[in-house]
Amino acid sequence: MATPIAAIYEQGVLKPTQPIDLKEGTQVQLIIVNEQDPAISQSSAAILAAIAALPLEGDSSQFSGRDRDAVLYPTENR
Repeated sequence: MATPIAAIYEQGVLKPTQPIDLKEGTQVQLIIVNEQDPAISQSSAAILAAIAALPLEGDSSQFSGRDRDAVLYPTENR
């Protein structure tokens, strides 16, 4: 089960900002995400808006989504 936990790093120790429901001695795995990193601090809405603003197909590419079937299912007639 994955549970996000906010913590503060002080004097070499990660200190959770709120109590954690774990038995003493329980081993866990941590993934550290620095919330001060500007790339991470964007809101989900801002990230989704940036993705939605991307073009569906680039003008500089010779290959497009329209060519998908021809690549996946080549025939002698094409």
